[in-house]
Formats: sequence, structure tokens, C-alpha cells
Amino acid sequence: MTTAPLSNDARAIEELRSKLGGRLTIVGHHYEQEATIQHCDIRGDSLELARRVPGIASDYIVFCGVYFMAESAALLAREGQQVLLPDHSADCVMAQMTPARLLDRVLGRLTASGRKLVPLAYVNTSLAVKAVVGRYGGAVCTSANAEKMMNWAFRQGDGVLFLPDKNLARNTARKLGITGRDTHILDVRKTGEAVDLEAADKAALVLWPGLCAIHARFHPEQIEAVRKADPSCKVIVHPECSPEVVRAADGAGSTTYIIEYVRNAPDGAHIYVGTEINLVERLAREQEGRIRVEALRSSACSNMAKITPEKLRATLEGIVAGNTDPITVPSEDSAPAKASLERMLEACAKFLMLVGGGENLLKKGFPFPNPAIAEPIPSQRVLVVGKTRGGSSVEHISA
Repeated sequence: MTTAPLSNDARAIEELRSKLGGRLTIVGHHYEQEATIQHCDIRGDSLELARRVPGIASDYIVFCGVYFMAESAALLAREGQQVLLPDHSADCVMAQMTPARLLDRVLGRLTASGRKLVPLAYVNTSLAVKAVVGRYGGAVCTSANAEKMMNWAFRQGDGVLFLPDKNLARNTARKLGITGRDTHILDVRKTGEAVDLEAADKAALVLWPGLCAIHARFHPEQIEAVRKADPSCKVIVHPECSPEVVRAADGAGSTTYIIEYVRNAPDGAHIYVGTEINLVERLAREQEGRIRVEALRSSACSNMAKITPEKLRATLEGIVAGNTDPITVPSEDSAPAKASLERMLEACAKFLMLVGGGENLLKKGFPFPNPAIAEPIPSQRVLVVGKTRGGSSVEHISA
């Protein structure tokens, strides 16, 4: 495969990187366009990037991703470091579905009875939302560790509020043996006054009604169509897809899971991937001639697309000129938001191999999942021990 000549922006970026040397680290999410991510020193999914940020010693961290990712990096960065986002308007539609003030109001209503409902926020949330979650003793999760963190959250109280992605929540709950009758999707209209408190109190897992617009474009009918065209093909999707799509696919997992699935596929395989198109096309180029990688359908994130080489170049030129616009963290939100992120990193580091807690959950008659969850490997099996409204149950389910 021949390498295309560098554009003017690309040449300038590389010259600026060389000039800044160790003072600069550029990190990027897998969903970024090739023309941007080719300049990144570190690539990863949300979990990997969160893990890597505390170890970066550079004066400047330029984040090629969306706003909530840069906010998380600013929380975890060292004192004196600047975290820069080439376009501050690169937001996340799903993150916008949970305004912090509304979440605080809803959580206040849900816990007014004394119930310890632990909030578990998908990383696709604003810093202000992470601060609310932190104040209520909750934590953050990513698609790569959602199972582990949902188990962690159940151990902290007598129920979990998962936000904002109802699809990731339901797909994760299914892996842990939590059925639909033990979940409740909130109605957060009328500034939270529409919440059915009685129904929420009866549910082990309460869900915020958000979703990812990029992954909402995938449907089971698309999987049926590609399998009809090639019965031997495999289909893998991101768990932000609907439960119907995830059940129809051969596998579901984070972007890192998808990358490893494709790279470990046998020669000659034909794989359809249901996630953001930039990653799918990158995998197709990488594996060209060995296996076939195709998009289940083209679905692009317009906010990720805002981080262009031109804007990355401008950001680096600003650093050299001493004219920067770093991500700032409000002082009142810093400690609780950082606590929600650090609880995730600490829980993942400890690997949660001991069973404990959950007594309050069992008293309410909810199934309590075993927290001994490793990374989301398709062949793994999880032991779920608990009690449902239909009676006691002890069963193995596939993870």
C-alpha cells in the first residue's frame, strides 16, 4: 500500500510536533478521521485514554476527540498541565441528554425516601454531571468496563441509576442476568416531575432515557440482509446499539474489543462492523488483502469530524505563540467529578474479585450480580446468585 503525500496541514503539524518535542502529547479517540489521528501519540477508547492521561508528563495535552473527553483529561491531568481541544464546539449529543441540574433534581427525588440509589455515569457525560454523580457516591464507566462497574455500583447500595445510555445499560444488565422486569426507564420530562417514583423504587436498575445517535442507526434488518448475502459472515457491533441489534450480532464490545476481534480473525474472514465509520474504514484498510471488513452501514459522528487537521495545526501554532485556550474545570466541580473518575480507575485496578455487599438489594427482592467480572470476553460465563420476584434463582448465564 502506497503512502499518500502529506498535505500542507500535515507537514506543518509534524514540524510543530518536532519543535515542541516532549512538551507536547497528542491523544486521539478511535473515531477520529485518519487525517487527524495519524498525528496522535496515543490512540485509544475512552477507558484507555483515561488510564493513560495521569502518566503523561508533557506541558500540553492536545485531545483529538469531543468535549467530555477533554474535560475528563483535564480532571486527571497534573497540576500546571494544559489540556487543549482543537474545537470546543465538538460536543456529544448523548452527553447533552443529561443536563446536570436535571440529574441532580431527579436523583434528589429518587433518594428522598432514604434509598441509596448509586449513580453510574457512562463517560459520555459532562464534567458537571460527573460532579453530581461523585457527590452521590457514584462512579463513571466506559463501554469496556460497564459490566465490572455495574457490579461495583450494586455493591455500594440498594439500586443503580445508569445514565445516560439506556442501550448500554440494558445490554450490560442482560450480561449480568438482570431482566427487563427489574429495570425501569425514567420519564424525565417536566423538569423531573414526570418521574414515576413508585416504579423506580421497585426497580433494581433505573435507566436514564438517553442513547447514541450514531449507533441508533443500526437495526436488526441490516444484520439479516448481510447474512442473507453471505451466511458465513460475522457481525460485531458496539454495545451502544439497541439490545435487539446486540442480540442479533455475533459479538458486541468497546472499540478496543472491536479492533482486537478484527485483528484476531482468521484469514479469509468477512466481518461487518456496526460502529462509527472512521474506525471501520481504518480497520478495512489495515486488514486489506487478509480479511474483508465492511460497515454494517455508514454512520459518522459529526462532532468527531470537527477535529480537522487545520484546527489541530492552529492549536499547535497557538502553543508555540503562547496563545492557548485550555479546558478549565470549575473549582466546585473538580473534587466530586474527579472522585467519580478515580472510583472507576481504582475499581478496575483492583479487578473486583471478591463477592461482598448487596444485602440491601437482596432485601428488596432484586437479583444481585456477582462482581467477579473480568474483561468482556465473549466466551466468559458469569455466576448470578440472587432472588427475583418469581422466587429464588441460581443460574449461569453467558457474558
